[in-house]
Amino acid sequence: MADYATLLRDHVTLTCRSVDRIFLQAYVPKLQSVGGVCQFLYWQKGFGIPSSAAFGKIGDAYVAEVHRWAKANAIPVRRFAKGENKEQIARPLIEAAEREGGDGRVVLIGIAQEKTPLWRSWKAKGQEHAAHPHMEWGRQMGFVNHFYFYLWDPDWGGAFWKTNAYAPWPVWIWLNGHTWAQRQCERACIGYTPWTTASVTVRTPRRCNGSVTGSARAR
Repeated sequence: MADYATLLRDHVTLTCRSVDRIFLQAYVPKLQSVGGVCQFLYWQKGFGIPSSAAFGKIGDAYVAEVHRWAKANAIPVRRFAKGENKEQIARPLIEAAEREGGDGRVVLIGIAQEKTPLWRSWKAKGQEHAAHPHMEWGRQMGFVNHFYFYLWDPDWGGAFWKTNAYAPWPVWIWLNGHTWAQRQCERACIGYTPWTTASVTVRTPRRCNGSVTGSARAR
């Protein structure tokens, strides 16, 4: 008769949880204050009169560079319509990149107009006709184009980072912790069954536990 340990080994699998979606945000610290913004435009970018119009010129150059880079690397660019499922559109391209393998690459650049806080400037009261007016600054909400860079990475699988072409130039990075755990299992030759919720049922508890713990440290 089989003992208890044998029954467990042959018929029980370990289901464990790891970090789910990871959403990181980056920002430029010196562009969070009016003083830092004016210094950046005057000293670093050479604008004699720091104003939000200068950010428009910088943004236009950034957009042109994104399109140039996409064309040079044969990366499709798509403007998302309101209500479209961005992840669903990018998924076939991510899956194709995964089948090809390699070191990872950007597979799609998506453009969507979204609301975000922006730096705006205006001439101070009484300075409307001055040759060198004093400018007042403030944060205002506005709709600008955001760029989604969808990619496939050998460690993280499908991911994306998002930014826009207007100050203070925030960056958002989206990662999938479950996909990271799956990649670690594959490299260690550990079998697993992915669920529809992206959770993973793994058949080697000891090795799986190490992988998922590593994912928690990566967080």
